[in-house]
Amino acid sequence: MSQLSGKIAIVTGGGSGIGRAISQSFASGGASIVIFDLDESAADKTVSVIQARGGKATFVKCDVSRADSVMEALRFCQSAFGQPNILVNNAGIANIGTATTTSEEEFDRVMEVNVKGVYMCLHHILPAMIENGGGVVLNMSSIAAVTGLKDRFAYSASKGAVQTLTLAVAADHLDENIRCNAICPARVHTPFVDGYLEKNYPDNKEEMFEKLSAVQPIGRMAKPDEIGKLALYLCSDDASYVTGQTYNIDGGYLNLRG
Repeated sequence: MSQLSGKIAIVTGGGSGIGRAISQSFASGGASIVIFDLDESAADKTVSVIQARGGKATFVKCDVSRADSVMEALRFCQSAFGQPNILVNNAGIANIGTATTTSEEEFDRVMEVNVKGVYMCLHHILPAMIENGGGVVLNMSSIAAVTGLKDRFAYSASKGAVQTLTLAVAADHLDENIRCNAICPARVHTPFVDGYLEKNYPDNKEEMFEKLSAVQPIGRMAKPDEIGKLALYLCSDDASYVTGQTYNIDGGYLNLRG
C-alpha cells in the first residue's frame, strides 16, 4: 500500500463524500490531514473518525473562492502541522441544466467554486509547497470534462477548465518539483446522489438508484474509498514518475458502453 508518512495534506471539501474518503485514505497512509471545508459538522465528523483510528487531522472553515479565507486557512495549516506537501482540490458543487436553462447566477456560482476555488488554492498554496521543496497537487475533475453528459452544462464547463489547468500547473512547475494530476470519476455513491434522488424521485428512489447504477458497464456506482485509494497512489512517492495525467475511474463508462 502506498504511504504518505510524514506528509502534510490539505484536502478541500474533505468533510464528506469523496473528500472524506481521500482524507481517511491519506491518514491511513500516515499523512497529517488539514480539511478546508464550509460544513463544520461534516468536517468534524471526518476528523473524529481519523483521530479515532490513530491518525492526525484537523479542520479549518474555508471558502475556497475567497482569497482571504484561503490565506487564513493556509496559515492555520502551517501553525497546526507545518508547510503542506500535498494539495487536493476536491471542493466543488454540482448543477443540473442546459445552456438555455442554466441561469447566469447558477453559472457564475459553479465557476466561482469549481474553477476560481481551484485557482485560489493553487495561487496561495503552491508557493508554500515550492518553498518547502515541492509536492503534489491532485485535482478532482470528472468524466463530464471528457464526454458529453446531458443537463450538465455549467458543471461540464467547470470540470473541463480543471482538466486543462491541471496540465498547465504540471508544465509550469515541473522544475520546482511539483507534480500535478487529475482524477475523473464517473458517478460515485455519495450523499449528493442520495440527496438528488430524495429531491427529484421521492416515490421511486430505489428504482432510479438502480438505473443510475446501471449506466456504468460494471453495473454499479463507484465507492468513495475506491477514489481515495487512487488518490493515495497518485500523491505518494509510488507515483513519482506521474505528472500531467488524468485518470478515468469510471467502471467502463467511457470505453465499454455498446
